Amino acid sequence: MATTTAPPQTRSRSLLSRPTALDGLKGYLATTDHKKIGIMYFWSVLVFFFFGGVASWVIRAQLAAAENTLVNEEVYNQAFTLHGLTMVFLVVMPLGAAFFNYLIPLQIGARDVAFPRLNAFSFWTFLFGGLFLYSSLFFQAVPNGGWFGYAPLSTQIPGDNMAFYAVGLQIVGIASLSAAVNFITTILNMRAPGMEFMRMPVFVWMSLVTNFLLLFALPIIAVALFMLNGDVVFGTQFFQPATGGDPILWQHLFWLFGHPEVYIMILPAMGIVSEVMPTFSRKPLFGYTAMVFAGVAIGFIGFGVWAHHMFTSAVGPIGRVAFGLTTMFIAVPTGIKIFNWVFTMWGGKVRFTTAMLFSVGFVSMFTIGGLSGVTHAIVPHDAQQTDTYWIVAHFHYVLFGGALFGLVSGIYYYFPKVTGKLLNETLGKWHFWTWLIGFNLTFGPMHMSGLLGQPRRTAVLPGELGPDVLLYNQLSTAGVAVLTVSALIFLFNFITSLRSGEASGDDPWDARTLEWMTPSPTPYVNFYEIPTVTARDEFWERKYAETEDGVVRPVPMGASQDHGEPVPVGDTATVEGTGNASAVPDDIAVTEDVALAKVTSDDHGGNPDAADDDHHIHMPDPSYWPLIMCAGFIPLGYGLTFAAPTLIVLGALWLMIGMFGWILEPLAEGDDDYDPDAVHA
Repeated sequence: MATTTAPPQTRSRSLLSRPTALDGLKGYLATTDHKKIGIMYFWSVLVFFFFGGVASWVIRAQLAAAENTLVNEEVYNQAFTLHGLTMVFLVVMPLGAAFFNYLIPLQIGARDVAFPRLNAFSFWTFLFGGLFLYSSLFFQAVPNGGWFGYAPLSTQIPGDNMAFYAVGLQIVGIASLSAAVNFITTILNMRAPGMEFMRMPVFVWMSLVTNFLLLFALPIIAVALFMLNGDVVFGTQFFQPATGGDPILWQHLFWLFGHPEVYIMILPAMGIVSEVMPTFSRKPLFGYTAMVFAGVAIGFIGFGVWAHHMFTSAVGPIGRVAFGLTTMFIAVPTGIKIFNWVFTMWGGKVRFTTAMLFSVGFVSMFTIGGLSGVTHAIVPHDAQQTDTYWIVAHFHYVLFGGALFGLVSGIYYYFPKVTGKLLNETLGKWHFWTWLIGFNLTFGPMHMSGLLGQPRRTAVLPGELGPDVLLYNQLSTAGVAVLTVSALIFLFNFITSLRSGEASGDDPWDARTLEWMTPSPTPYVNFYEIPTVTARDEFWERKYAETEDGVVRPVPMGASQDHGEPVPVGDTATVEGTGNASAVPDDIAVTEDVALAKVTSDDHGGNPDAADDDHHIHMPDPSYWPLIMCAGFIPLGYGLTFAAPTLIVLGALWLMIGMFGWILEPLAEGDDDYDPDAVHA
């Protein structure tokens, strides 16, 4: 990992002075560096993924035998609720946020996000929200009404279980909402000179759409959770039909958030795959413009399909027809993306690295999930299958086979960018094949058991369903065992590569976009000079020149394709790729004397020695106040959960004090500028 050493500074004795430490644990606690925040998101996700996996083992162990009594109904309900909440809100969403944090500034040529302290605030709020949710274990009040929290069931369960659900998700939602504002502002306002909208990498586009979805969807679920918490804790009657409440209102509010949530989870993975596939196909992304507008269309139409989750409720025939049609329509932009990924590979010189394998797996598994999902546009089919394991199979093929395959592809692809080392490719391929086999063995049979009538959300597998359904459940349990082995392979590969992995060099994949112009691991300042963007695949264009006959030729070391004079190039890594596969002759070998290369006097090639020694770069100051402020959510959360006014007042005061400390915090002494010479990798 990249570390930084700040110039010696004089510490202020003021209580409100900013911390000056940039290394070690204190550096992470006070950091406002988008890269460190992305790394902290990643490690948090690994921990929550473990707990979500344990919950899945409880589910599959219980369903491995008919009429099983391994766990009782209460424990089972808690396990499948906590599994869903963890995987959706504490794994897939924050893993996407980890990539947003690390990559967005790098891909648009910025040094950090627009609001660095707000960025730290969003991470600590997410972490405290997740810890608050899991603290329900110590109070024997684990949420047990399903991740969907359907009222009036959720309002009538005795105990504080669903209060933890409502408050915990509310805190996590605040984190995502603040992050959405930050990333939207960053993308719209902090792009490098020349980085027009239609030159932005597809990942940045998908990030922009995702964060607009968060911006508009999260307030809806926030209102619903506020009402649910009122019903569960404070005796309000929003969802109680006996006193004039409307339980269908919860369904409308939840799924008006819940279906855009599907695309909030899948679009970041689509963006990553759109970066990985062109790199390892050695050709530009096919249909860039269509891919961008398809992503925007998915985000827009995603708000108009929520009621297909409610075809068995009283939405009426006109509503069923309308939402059945919109469910069909949203398959069109998704299909455009799938065809464009296939055509990106078509005719390319494809290298099946582990990252590429996971991207291909994403396209394949997501296609299967999409085909099973579009059948729910047929209202009678949806009504018949809605409470069966067919649905469980469908959404796991979309979110596991889709989102997680794509995000894991990004881990293998960007690991060198973050660490300067390579993950072991042999172990990576073992990880992929066991992951693919285990995934299909787990969720493929659920299609059949669902068609044969196995109900979901039940703690006991009915014996009358017969031996076929039992066999399918046993196959699914065996699949979870394979997935566990696959996860352990990845974890071993990850840890050993961190410690003693092969050095990657700065550009191990012969990549195309701006983030790979910087040294690996990424320096604290990202870019020593902000680059000027002249093309969509800017880094690729800087490495290769195209002749009049369309043949791509490597640019000699020190040559310039710009209007500026040739400049010396700093240390560069060997590039093993060969440019556009459709145009590059096989006899062209790209070596160290080929420019990583088209480096102009504007950006110094990421070489700090080429920068003006007298030039200091302003970077965001570290701060403890986001962490201090976010800790106030814990007493406030318990106060709202247990109807404790003292804790509510304490939490509110804590948050207010933290906010004023944040506002009044002065600049760190002597640290309003950052000296590039102080950076060490």
